Amino acid sequence: MSKKIKVGITHGDMNGVGYEVILKALEDNRILELCTPIIYGQSTIAEAYGKMEDIPAVPFNVIDNPSDAREDANNIINVMDESPALKPGTSTPQAGEAAFIALERAVADLKKGEIDVLVTAPINKHNIQSADFHFPGHTEYLQHCSGSRDVEALMILFNDRLRIALVTTHLPIAEIAQAITVDCICSKLKIFYESLEKDFGLSHPRIAVLALNPHAGDGGVIGKEEEEVIIPAIQKAQKEGINCFGPYAADGFFGAEQYRAFDGVLAMYHDQGLAPFKTLAMDNGVNFTAGLSFVRTSPDHGTGYDIAGKGVASEASMREAIYAAIDIFRNRMRHFQSHRNPLRRQYFDKSKDNVVLDLTKDN
Repeated sequence: MSKKIKVGITHGDMNGVGYEVILKALEDNRILELCTPIIYGQSTIAEAYGKMEDIPAVPFNVIDNPSDAREDANNIINVMDESPALKPGTSTPQAGEAAFIALERAVADLKKGEIDVLVTAPINKHNIQSADFHFPGHTEYLQHCSGSRDVEALMILFNDRLRIALVTTHLPIAEIAQAITVDCICSKLKIFYESLEKDFGLSHPRIAVLALNPHAGDGGVIGKEEEEVIIPAIQKAQKEGINCFGPYAADGFFGAEQYRAFDGVLAMYHDQGLAPFKTLAMDNGVNFTAGLSFVRTSPDHGTGYDIAGKGVASEASMREAIYAAIDIFRNRMRHFQSHRNPLRRQYFDKSKDNVVLDLTKDN
């Protein structure tokens, strides 16, 4: 049985920078020392990008199933019978369909245990929409694929200096205030806290909670969400044993680099967290979906149509996403092992000549 972690990598939007960053990342053979890469895409498209200027031609072992993957090679599964027309830098319905087909196949294999972790290249959230995919992004789709209404996904963006989670993700600004509730914030804090412990290996992590309004509402002068929702949520979470603090006004928090004093930061909405994060970590940031039974990461950038096929896209974020998926998978295994077998409770019964009784079993 293979000891290497099988990393499934979806090709995303084939007309974006997905193939370029995948090929550049896999050009470094040291990745093969850590894992067995399996691309869900199309070998002819990979070959076409490998012929473009400043994009490496990485050889692939074409397979039908993950069980056929070679540990000493980069593997690829052709998810379509025929390759759609390649148009770098252009959004097309065919590219959206190809992105979904790859994602659907990879998730199916992940749920069956045929791959260990999933890394997704960027998709176009518009052209991928169909009767089968009607979600704002990967995060919501993967939550749906969990098959349980009780599962709640949490988007975490991180690098070696900063971890930011989001209360709301792909939601219009006009709907954010209404979506932020005490229960919602508490739920996200719990998932975040547990992920920091289980996925990142941190003991008793400290979480900073950002305010929604400028100046944290200024005591209700610039909004009441802090007083009526966010502070009560923080207090409730603290009573449940979660080390969380705030709310902090986002501008001063990042401007004064207060994030360095915390293990994680919970932002109220997408751009509140991602704008400062990408300013600080655009080249090596990773998007991780916490709260799921499986591990999924991705680069922290989009399709990059403006530079697609030009050989200038940086592979740093894709490389870090692969490494992060491996690290999180290992952290989860260690966490599981350390909590699987509690110490057996024993005592000496003087009436039975000091026979040791195991109270976890019938004696």
